[in-house]
Amino acid sequence: MKFYIADNQDITRAGLLYVISARKDAECKCLSDKAGLLEALKTDSKAIIIVDYTLFDINDAAELNIISERFPDAQWILFSEDLSQDFLHEMVVTCPKCGIVLKDCSLTEIKEAINYASKGKRFICQQVTEMLLSPSSDETEHKEELPQLTKTEQEILKDIALGMTTKEIAKQRFSSFHTINTHRKNIFRKLGVNNLHEATKFAFRAGLIDAAEYYI
Repeated sequence: MKFYIADNQDITRAGLLYVISARKDAECKCLSDKAGLLEALKTDSKAIIIVDYTLFDINDAAELNIISERFPDAQWILFSEDLSQDFLHEMVVTCPKCGIVLKDCSLTEIKEAINYASKGKRFICQQVTEMLLSPSSDETEHKEELPQLTKTEQEILKDIALGMTTKEIAKQRFSSFHTINTHRKNIFRKLGVNNLHEATKFAFRAGLIDAAEYYI
């Protein structure tokens, strides 16, 4: 299994190399810039990338998402510090292949993130989970302005945001596909959204789901 360390901090590189070297199945390489990362992924598209978003030349969350979508078989671990709550919310919602671990986490959590990634899963550390579960003041103010949904619509939106298909929701609720699809259209119309990502962001802001439910 190939690991790429996309981090320009020497002490972090040394620590990660030490941790990953203990794995018998691992081959690890350090990268210094985005161009090198892209070239490496062309060769090893199923690699695990451990990246410090704040110390690497990736401009923003949107660019990171574009790269992850370009290489859908790769698994990502964000290994950073001082990440904003808005950024974390966006990454959790839009990048399901990306785990998140802060640099001051315990060695146990860092190893757990690597183990999860090696199995094609993502791991969100405890500190980030707590940040995601604590709404910002902006979100609290915005929540009062959000459109009102019926109880049924809220339940269906939650199921949609958690990844259930229209067919699965219909089966769970003992309803027809047509009924659930109509609810879905009404929900999107009321929220003024056009796709699943936008609807999921609303579900987070409205407190219908939390980060723990989303990534489990």
